[in-house]
Amino acid sequence: MKIYLTSLVSGIIFGLGLTISGMTDPVRVLGFLNLAGQWDATLLFVLGGAVCTTALTFRFILKRSAPVLATQFDFPVVRKPDLALVSGAILFGLGWGLSGYCPGPAIALLANPSVETWVFIPALLVGLLVGNRLIARSAVKP
Repeated sequence: MKIYLTSLVSGIIFGLGLTISGMTDPVRVLGFLNLAGQWDATLLFVLGGAVCTTALTFRFILKRSAPVLATQFDFPVVRKPDLALVSGAILFGLGWGLSGYCPGPAIALLANPSVETWVFIPALLVGLLVGNRLIARSAVKP
């Protein structure tokens, strides 16, 4: 039960942060990706805040033998980029750049939905299902 409560509280904090920072607005995100036009650096500050928070807290977290609500840390086993990572990153970037929606903010927008959100979320789920099937059929595992 503790892990579900922690997930709920973390999700609420994440959603509040996205909303307060304006990162649920696809126009703002597309402005960040628009390097040739009127560039909006707002997302850079949000990303910078996340990186700084992680850099400061991970050194203390990783001194523990295990996470508070798990028996061990779950670290990635692949240390260098592979075909699955690179192709997935390219597809993710294309989807993000075309729509302006990142999955986290899109889910947060379900609280204040628009037509675009209701189109994006099912398309995201289809992409996840297709991706999982491709991985299951392929020798290339993420």
